[in-house]
Amino acid sequence: MRTSVRFASAKAKENILLAIIGGSGLTQLSSLETVRREVARTPYGEPSGALTFGSLHGRKVVFLARHGYGHTIPPHRVNYRANLWALKTAGAEYIVSVASVGGIRPDCTPGALVVPGQILDYTWGRADTFFDGIDAPVRHIDFTRPYDENIRRRILDAARDVGETVIDGAVYATTQGPRLETSAEIDRFERDGADVIGMTGMPEAVLARELELPYAAINVVANHAAGRETSMQGIRLESIEQVLQDAMLRVHKVLARLCRP
Repeated sequence: MRTSVRFASAKAKENILLAIIGGSGLTQLSSLETVRREVARTPYGEPSGALTFGSLHGRKVVFLARHGYGHTIPPHRVNYRANLWALKTAGAEYIVSVASVGGIRPDCTPGALVVPGQILDYTWGRADTFFDGIDAPVRHIDFTRPYDENIRRRILDAARDVGETVIDGAVYATTQGPRLETSAEIDRFERDGADVIGMTGMPEAVLARELELPYAAINVVANHAAGRETSMQGIRLESIEQVLQDAMLRVHKVLARLCRP
């Protein structure tokens, strides 16, 4: 049966201005004044977890942990279509994705915050479109600029207002995961123009575009990519957790400012 991506107005349960998708290091939003949690059902199966509804500085927010609230879903198993559909149905007007990445470009060092501007997609086999039903007409969308520029600007402005330095406009390369990359692969991605590398940027961004949900991202550099700087001989996984903990406190500040009138 073919599923339409059109949403009747009656389906939107309430007007949620901001949806936040949290990745590694952000499985909950501690500053959110939680009102309720709700299990969502979609034509594409179950999302990664219950939607958490609440407010930040009086703004209505819905939060979803991309990898589940126990961080049990690997990147290639995330049900991206269900996640985006659930947020759209909940009434989200725009999305800010938070994800950890490895740094390739020299200034993308551990702890740096990055607001990417472009994407390279190296994933395979993921359900990456809503437009693939039997007998459904072929649909093409413009993806020249994968991130919504207005939302990007608002994130950059919020970071500046709270005194946080962010890197503007990096190229995010998405790999399949869950394994980390070889140093030769990182060399290749760098030649292709990648600045940071992660595992969840696609198809999340393109699915948001298909649903006409403005989408932008905050990337937290958790480590140097393989073969770079402190990861020259290998990536020290034990050091990543502390980097993420410290950086996510700064992300919270940016998100809080983003929600202020």
